[in-house]
Amino acid sequence: MSVRRNISVIGAGLMGHGIAMVCARAGHAVTVHDPDRKSLETLHKRASESLSALEISDEEQSLILDRVAVAETLEAGVKTAEFVIEAAPENLSLKQQIFSQLEAAASEDCVLASNTSVIPITRIVEGLESRERALGTHWWNPPHMIPLVEVIRTEWTDDRVMESVVDLLVSAGKTPVRVEKDVPGFIGNRLQHALWREAISLVENGVCDAAAVDTVINASFGRRLAVLGPLANADLVGTDLTLAIHQNVLSDLERSRAPSPYLAQLVADGRLGMKSGEGFYSWTEEQAAQMRHRVSDHLRKLETILE
Repeated sequence: MSVRRNISVIGAGLMGHGIAMVCARAGHAVTVHDPDRKSLETLHKRASESLSALEISDEEQSLILDRVAVAETLEAGVKTAEFVIEAAPENLSLKQQIFSQLEAAASEDCVLASNTSVIPITRIVEGLESRERALGTHWWNPPHMIPLVEVIRTEWTDDRVMESVVDLLVSAGKTPVRVEKDVPGFIGNRLQHALWREAISLVENGVCDAAAVDTVINASFGRRLAVLGPLANADLVGTDLTLAIHQNVLSDLERSRAPSPYLAQLVADGRLGMKSGEGFYSWTEEQAAQMRHRVSDHLRKLETILE
């Protein structure tokens, strides 16, 4: 990284603290604001725990955390910012309110970005007067371990803003992908949830249980996805074979435009997954912790392998 930037992160939760770590590791000065005082008070502790999971030494952790400051108010947090990343909960009206505050408080040339996972950026920023400096940067969880950041353009986003954000992310060691048309879910979540819809449908229709779905993915095509994406795979096997498979299977795939009734019933019954102990599976606290650790360990090892 050649230029030290002043970066502000709005939101100190799971995503916000990880984004702040990435920026601080790249040498930038980071200021974090969250209306929840407890989130600010525990920010450095949680960041240190995440850095430890990456096997970063105590000495380097100290240097990184020294670059991260907290701000009691949004206005103070963005006063000198060149780039602001909003990482608030997935609530459209809340994000619109935050962006209105950001436009009023930040400098005129400050870039404003939203980290929403699925809400169209256009909806979030449509009320701004300076829409040309706003865009989306969808970081993936955990942001300090997943390389991808989707950079989403709206119809108003200035080309120079897109370029500057892509360059900043590259300099921070991320893998930015340009999303040239603002659609719900962008690229990654549209692909991911198309898969999830079919997975849930298979269970709902009695084809197999949840464990079978996950085993098939984990023990087959999931193993090569990190190095062979679906379109490269289509070229590998041949577009003619891909077409033949689609002619036989696509008509039978789940194509409902509404969420699965099975999924809706799980939620209605309070079976919310790991946080409630029941979902598609039953989870003890120990099992949930083991799975989280397994994912973290896998991501860390995968990064080493791919390098």
